[in-house]
Amino acid sequence: MSRSGHVGTYSYTVHGAGCRFVSDNGIEVDVDFAADGREVFDLWRLLCYGLSLPEPLDVTDEDLRSAVRSLQPPLTEVQPGWFSVAS
Repeated sequence: MSRSGHVGTYSYTVHGAGCRFVSDNGIEVDVDFAADGREVFDLWRLLCYGLSLPEPLDVTDEDLRSAVRSLQPPLTEVQPGWFSVAS
């Protein structure tokens, strides 16, 4: 896999431990990969996603924490502050 390119309507750039996807309309999705290959994300990545939406969502860390907690399951905290979709 190339370190950058396009998949459908998204461009991607591989970085450090993950990959950042940006849609044609500027929506960003950034994930890291855990040692077992699972996609993981933290609250900062959720905030970046929300701010990149056509109608940006600027929320507090506490709002994000509360939202993530309300989604457990299907989300699981794989290490402190990092989340993944439960398999």
